[in-house]
This record gives sequence, structure tokens and C-alpha cells, in this order.
Amino acid sequence: MLSRLRSSPLLRVGLAFVALGFLSYGLSKNWNDSVAALGRLSWWTVAGSLAAVLIGLGFMLLAWRAVLAGFGSPLPLRVAAKVLFMGQLGKYVPGSVWAFAAMMELARDHGSPPRRTFGATVVGLVTSLGCALALAAITLPLTSQEVARQTWYLMALIPLIVVGLHPRVLTFGLNLVLRIARKEPLDHVLSGSAMLAATAWTMIGWLFYGVHIWLLLGDMTPGGPSLFAVAAGAYALAWVTGLLTVIVPAGIGVREGAMVLVLAPVLDAPHALVIAIVSRLAFTLADVLWAGLGFLLARNQAPQASRAEAYVAQ
Repeated sequence: MLSRLRSSPLLRVGLAFVALGFLSYGLSKNWNDSVAALGRLSWWTVAGSLAAVLIGLGFMLLAWRAVLAGFGSPLPLRVAAKVLFMGQLGKYVPGSVWAFAAMMELARDHGSPPRRTFGATVVGLVTSLGCALALAAITLPLTSQEVARQTWYLMALIPLIVVGLHPRVLTFGLNLVLRIARKEPLDHVLSGSAMLAATAWTMIGWLFYGVHIWLLLGDMTPGGPSLFAVAAGAYALAWVTGLLTVIVPAGIGVREGAMVLVLAPVLDAPHALVIAIVSRLAFTLADVLWAGLGFLLARNQAPQASRAEAYVAQ
């Protein structure tokens, strides 16, 4: 499949339309629920929530770009936006491989070997998982002891993730996967400074994700700034639950159920479901907006890797 993507621009365009088709199908399937949910919130709350998601995704871009640069492939910010967000549209297609494949091929066009893009994407995902779990571990006990007890097994993953994100452990694990796949190993060990930078950017991104739920929650129930811990913990736990349910594209349905559970101490189920639906819609729109922005920013950026370089980089 990867060799076909390299040699067939038509196939790339076709896969892009397939991803957009699945995304559109998901929106249309839940259109009535989305419209009803939006009708219960003020326009400025929805706009502010979408803005918070867009900013949060921007910080995730900085984190991913820092890791990729640490592996030896620094990309201009506009190119990194194109690679990350256009590639991420593949997550709406059933199956867990499409986003990875798209990102590796888009980055290859600009001189980044697939092994580095793969490594940076895995590191970004694991770092985001660790930051989300840490945020949930800090906030959930402040919001609901019962929810914290029910999700103890997720918090138990934090020490494993911390150890796994040590640069040398991380490089060893990634090279093992590449060796099993009969690919060339990584030629750079991720530095501690690159890992710290990526972690910092990721955590800031997660705080903005918390803001997007906090704004929606504030339109449903009084509480002010004290609701932020509930909001941040709710989305963090919901995202982790959706991520670990790998058989569902982009965690659709699973994330919403987890969010309703965590918001139960402060909001009844119908209102919590409204927040979950609008949150899903905000992230979907933000994915499309960032993908479009990345495409526009990098449309005049000429590919840097020749076919020979791309072949050697496999």
C-alpha cells in the first residue's frame, strides 16, 4: 500500500476523498443530535470552545514537530501542519493504519524518512496519552472519588508510560518494532531536551482541551473557574478511553459515554451528552480547518526529497 501511495497521486487523492467521505458520513449520521445540542448553547460559547480546540491542536503540532526534529527531520512549521493534519484525516477511516500511512508519505515528500515520521507519531501519541492520564489523575480525585476508583487501572499506566518515554528506552522500543517490520532503524536517539519540549507543548495543549469543555460546562451549570478541574479531567479520561478502544474510528461513541460518566457529579446525563456531542463536533471541525490551513500554507512548498532519496530512506 505504501509503495502504491508513493507512485500514484491519483490514489492519494482517492484516499483523501475516502477520509472526507467517512468524516462527512459521521457528521450527517449525527446531524440531528448535533443541531439539537448546539441549540442548547450560546453561539459565543460554541465559538470559544472551537477556538480552544484549535489552539490546543496547534500546541500538539509544536510537540510533534519537536519530536520529529529530534529524530533528525526538522520541518518548516507550515509543512509540519500539512503533514500532521492532512494525514490525521485518515483516522476517520476504519482501521488504525491510514493516518500513519498518510503522514509517512506526506512527510517523505519533504525529506523525512518514514521511520522518523512513524517514530515521531508514536512518541506524540504516547506522550499525549501520558499527559492525559496525568491530568486525569490530578483532577478526578478533586471531582469524584467514585470515578477515580473506577478508573484506577488507567492511572496505573502512568509509571509505565514515564519509563517508556525515556529517550533510550523509547528508541530501543521503536527500533525493535522497525526491525520486526524489516525496516531500517532510527539513526538518531531522541534527546532529553526534545522530549521535555514535546511534553511541555503537549500538556499546554491538554489544558486548552480542558478549556473547551469548561466553556461548554459553564453554559450548563454554575461553578465558574472551579469547574475547570471537572472539565479537564472529563475530557482527558474520555479521550484515553476512546483511544484505547481501537476498534472504533477516532473513538466515536466511546468517548461520549466516558464523558457522560465523569460529568455525572455535576451534570445530569442529557446535558452531559450535549457537551459530549458538541465537543466531538468541535474536534471534527477543528481537524478539517487545520488540514485546510496546512494545505494552504504549504501549497507552494516544493517537495525536497527526490525519488532516489525516498528509496534510500525506506
